[in-house]
Amino acid sequence: MSTLEEKIKRLPATRRKKIEERAKKLIAEEMSLRDLRKARKWTQVRVAEKLGIKQENVSRIEKRSDLLISTLSDYLEAMGGKLNLVAEFPDRPPVTLTGIADLDNEDLPGKSSERD
Repeated sequence: MSTLEEKIKRLPATRRKKIEERAKKLIAEEMSLRDLRKARKWTQVRVAEKLGIKQENVSRIEKRSDLLISTLSDYLEAMGGKLNLVAEFPDRPPVTLTGIADLDNEDLPGKSSERD
């Protein structure tokens, strides 16, 4: 029995190149916050400084699976990015949602403005 790596090595060079390009594209399409930060060559300390929080809080943000939209947006903006939310339905083209992060940042009655 051969490993996947061995099988790939036996493929023609053009086929290997196509597989590698597709793999890179798939990997680039899905990243954790930690992976994204590292790909941008940022440290947790640098992100923390931009956000005005402690490094340990950046670590907590990166480990969470459930974030406020405003927290995620702030994290991405700290590194120079922008959060876009897109709703996808099977029976229509994708719809870009607007105003959600803005609503999250507004001072609403009874809402604390403190975040992670």
